[in-house]
Amino acid sequence: MEEVSKKPVEILIEQYSESHQNPINELIHFICVPAIMWTFLGLFWSLHPLLAVAVTVLALVYYFTLSPRLCFGMLIMSLLMLGLLYALPGSWVLPLSIIVFVLAWIGQFIGHYLEGKKPSFFEDVRFLLIGPLFVLGFLYRKCHFAL
Repeated sequence: MEEVSKKPVEILIEQYSESHQNPINELIHFICVPAIMWTFLGLFWSLHPLLAVAVTVLALVYYFTLSPRLCFGMLIMSLLMLGLLYALPGSWVLPLSIIVFVLAWIGQFIGHYLEGKKPSFFEDVRFLLIGPLFVLGFLYRKCHFAL
């Protein structure tokens, strides 16, 4: 009965958090998930900056359907990440994105090894987009913001 009253975004974040209970794994995710998000934007940016913006807009539309409040937080996070990409010398974006991507995924898999559970996106690819909401949702709860 409790599940019925929950918003879809709350259910998705709860499902995601089931494989993120270990405090070390959570900490790793709070660092690596935003880093991976930035690297995805960096990889698209290296193809063309407008492609990174377009991918960001598409993700924000999805986030808006789940939670306008979380979408606003993701907008701020995305703008900061895109701003960092803009500020970097163009020749740095691709190599730096690749290095951070590899290191962040190594961190993620170490975290899941410690957790003893496989990454959530192995079950449902949508969890690649829910990971950033998991991190942002934690920050919202700490600041007493509603999802």
